[in-house]
Amino acid sequence: MKTDMQVKQDVTDELKWDQSVTALEIGVEVNDGIVTLAGHVASYSEKWHAEAAAQRVSGVRALAVEIDVVLPGTSQRTDADIASSVENILQWSTYVPNDHIKVMVEGGWITLSGELDWEYQRQAVVNSVSHLMGVRGVSDQISLRPAMSSRSIKSEIEAALVRHTRENAHNVQVEVHDTSVTLSGTVDNWSDRELARLTAYGTPGVRKVLNNISIAW
Repeated sequence: MKTDMQVKQDVTDELKWDQSVTALEIGVEVNDGIVTLAGHVASYSEKWHAEAAAQRVSGVRALAVEIDVVLPGTSQRTDADIASSVENILQWSTYVPNDHIKVMVEGGWITLSGELDWEYQRQAVVNSVSHLMGVRGVSDQISLRPAMSSRSIKSEIEAALVRHTRENAHNVQVEVHDTSVTLSGTVDNWSDRELARLTAYGTPGVRKVLNNISIAW
């Protein structure tokens, strides 16, 4: 089991290793395995990469992000310009049906709403707009259409967990209510916790995932 000092050092090293992040602008604090990232970055994309970097480190039980996006003058764009760029991306994307996503931009924050069939479509849309210049944040309000019964969803998730996290699959409990999934139990590290969440989200018909899985010490 790692100490807080070891976790802090590993997160700091991971931020330095990730070339998408300016590590000197981000401070790291750890208390009982809970990591807090604070500071400021020049783009929302960099903030997203910093979060992902911390989550890759074993021993991280939870993550609090207090990073501000401070856009340099060359990255400033109007909300209309950002909205136009988002619309262009959606029109040229092969993974999103036309007119299924609504876009609102206010103060550099993009709000996406609408309904899609698959989780991979939702993730692709969010990821593609997150890297646009001038974006300060993204609010994902896209929902998924139900495609399976609760029992079928539960069976699909449990089978996928065995394929993806065979060693920890028996430690994860799956509960399904309509199209909402609750995961509980214990896994060895943050990566397996996140993999279980993504596995649930990747199942057709799942709209929401509550991840209550804890990390063993």
